[in-house]
Parts: sequence; C-alpha cells; structure tokens
Amino acid sequence: MEVVNAIGRRKAAVARVYVSEGSGKITINKRELEQYFPSTILQYVVKQPLNTLGVAEKYDIKINLDGGGIKGQSEAARLAIARSLVKINPEDKSVLRAEGFITRDPRSVERKKPGQPKARKRFQFSKR
Repeated sequence: MEVVNAIGRRKAAVARVYVSEGSGKITINKRELEQYFPSTILQYVVKQPLNTLGVAEKYDIKINLDGGGIKGQSEAARLAIARSLVKINPEDKSVLRAEGFITRDPRSVERKKPGQPKARKRFQFSKR
C-alpha cells in the first residue's frame, strides 16, 4: 500500500496526514503523539476514528499540524485521519459518518465589528 494523504481543518488549525502500512505509530510534527498531546483526552480524540474501526495497530500515521490551539489541532487531526481511512476503504465511510468524524465543524471565531469592543459586546451605554 502506498502513502494515503488527507487534510483536516478545525477553527484555525490545519492537519495534513500521511497514512501508510505499519505498526500503529503516530508522529506529529516529528514528535510522538504522547509528547505532542500530553493530555490523554486529546490523544483519545486523535485516535477515535482508528479505534472505531479497530485498525489502531495497522497503520503508521505522520501528521503535520499548524495553527490554532491544542483542541482545534486534535480535532483537525481526527478529521484528516477519518478522511484518509475512507480513501483507503470507502465502505468505512458510513460507520465514521455515524460517529460524526467525517463532518467538518464549521464553527469558528466571529469577527470583531467596528464601534464595539468585541464581536457582540457593546460599549457601555450612557443616556447623559
């Protein structure tokens, strides 16, 4: 099997994923998964599509992560891994879609408006 690549985005984070046959090693920005995401919750989020299909020990995954915070990066990686698994085996798409791993989360930060301190917050109103 040749290398399968996919891209995943969430908020400001972008994840480029390269999946190849291997022993289940996940490398993010040339570091181990456990080193890049010390939080076990974020490690779990990244591995969710693999665990759902039961192929965690079957593929080696190399991820380039850029932008955003740790939560956005982990979810971008999850989307990219799910997309690459669908490229490898299209029959898995319905299972991953049912879990919500194929859908790109469109929510992002709302822009700041002029004449306001933030996106929705207004300056204090003074009658006199």
